[in-house]
Amino acid sequence: MRQTKNKTDHSADSIEHKDAFDIHPSTGDTIDAENLHIGIVQSRFNEHITCTLRDACAEELLRLGVQAERITWVEVPGALEIAIALQNLALSKEFDALIALGCVIRGETYHFELVSNESASAITRVGLDFNIPIINAVLTTENTVQAMVRSSEKGKEAGLAAVEMAHLMKHLSRPLL
Repeated sequence: MRQTKNKTDHSADSIEHKDAFDIHPSTGDTIDAENLHIGIVQSRFNEHITCTLRDACAEELLRLGVQAERITWVEVPGALEIAIALQNLALSKEFDALIALGCVIRGETYHFELVSNESASAITRVGLDFNIPIINAVLTTENTVQAMVRSSEKGKEAGLAAVEMAHLMKHLSRPLL
């Protein structure tokens, strides 16, 4: 957390606290999320977990200043379907960042590794192919308890990362002097 002090008043009450979203850590720019358009793709599989991810993510985006009408939410059946929805959102060129939300819990077969690896790879590929930040918040856990414990914080982190990456991409796209 950054802190700045008023030069004329050095009391504890005069300290202005700057949260992480006020100043971008890489660029030093002030972050204004009001005009960002963020897309969220949520898997329905393990819905009790993915809804917690979605709610925490949306709450964080709103807290950071993203307007509710500029958050687009799409639901897909499972983690393997997330990438195709992300690709279609990216094709629209309407979004500053995208967020993938899902939950894959280990079972007794090799299916866990397949779904985890393939969904992560496809999500990354879409981001690179379309030059758009995609925050991968697809939880991969050993059990439901781990997923529940991580879901709220991971959703919040995804919202913050999307805003930070959207601003970083805008900064990097500026002409170099």
